[in-house]
Amino acid sequence: MRTILVINSKGGCGKTTVATNIASYYAAANARVAIQDYDPQGSSLQWLKLRPQHLTRIHGANGTPQKAHLLRTLQTWVPAETDIQLIDAPGGVKGLLLQDVVAKADMVVIPVGPSSIDVHATADFLKNLLLLGRVRARNIKIAVLANRVRSSMPVYEPLERFLRSLSLPFLTRISDSDTYIRAAEQGMGVFDMDAFATTAEREEFLPVVRWLDSHMAPRAIMTDRRVVDLSEARKQAAF
Repeated sequence: MRTILVINSKGGCGKTTVATNIASYYAAANARVAIQDYDPQGSSLQWLKLRPQHLTRIHGANGTPQKAHLLRTLQTWVPAETDIQLIDAPGGVKGLLLQDVVAKADMVVIPVGPSSIDVHATADFLKNLLLLGRVRARNIKIAVLANRVRSSMPVYEPLERFLRSLSLPFLTRISDSDTYIRAAEQGMGVFDMDAFATTAEREEFLPVVRWLDSHMAPRAIMTDRRVVDLSEARKQAAF
């Protein structure tokens, strides 16, 4: 099992959108996928309830603390044969909970919102994250992406310089597209939807899964097939 943690201490940066689209991408590639939702709002679990039955099943687990230990054990259970586990972390995560979710991760994806407040908060969060001994000891891979971008926004330039100083990759800019909203309302990701209608969203999301694939061992999970799908969509658009 490879575990991908989607996290940022700043709320409202679209962690669930990123987590569910990564999960649906790998599910569409026939990987066995699970989402462990640590957010008390349970947005990822609600998304799974909406997921159409004809799509590849994604297992859901509730990571939020429960009073009864037995109940928590049942809710957090993830099948042993799972290939890819996504952890959707809550906003404001810190302390023991932060250490807990990081300890489970192989790769960490950090979405950043489009405001200067988001950028500064993320820079501070990264500093705290890199101080955790587990990150260095386990060589956990970390990358950042811009989310809910409305245009080519220069607000990210200071963050990109900061990331370069830490040798951390800035993967892509995910647009504030209504397609992601429509997908979420149907329990889907953009890779579950019509390839032609979601060409732009697939292209901007591909750097995320390519980066993840590059750190998967040793199984590559069909990123090339997605590129072919995009190429076919472009050819159709030409006609």
